[in-house]
Amino acid sequence: MTRYGGSVPETRSTGLVPLSDDAHYHLLKLLAERPQASQRELSLALGVSLGKVNYCLKALLAQGWIKTSNFQNSNHKRAYLYLLTPSGIDAKARIAARFLKRKIDEFEALELEISRLKAEVAATHPDPAQRPARAPDR
Repeated sequence: MTRYGGSVPETRSTGLVPLSDDAHYHLLKLLAERPQASQRELSLALGVSLGKVNYCLKALLAQGWIKTSNFQNSNHKRAYLYLLTPSGIDAKARIAARFLKRKIDEFEALELEISRLKAEVAATHPDPAQRPARAPDR
């Protein structure tokens, strides 16, 4: 199957490429907070194309993690409500735990790298007056 100008592997069950945990997490979190959001609003909030949001929503629907419901909005246009299913809520919790672990690992790796760089700078510039200015703590 060719998509977006390149070769993309298909999954057997849905024909859609599996999404990253990051994409799943951010979209599921946003849908839980704003189930009435349009695809355009989701696109803007996530900083991705409208086509990617549509693709992601189809993948979540195929996995049974969300369901849609039609409703009439104030402009007399049909719109969808994106609701997390019980399996979607469970998946969101599992993905959030993996996401948190990965971010903690990244944070710890950065702390270690910063410590090593500080030691390198201190060894290179033993005189405190010659050391580069320290960035403010956050």
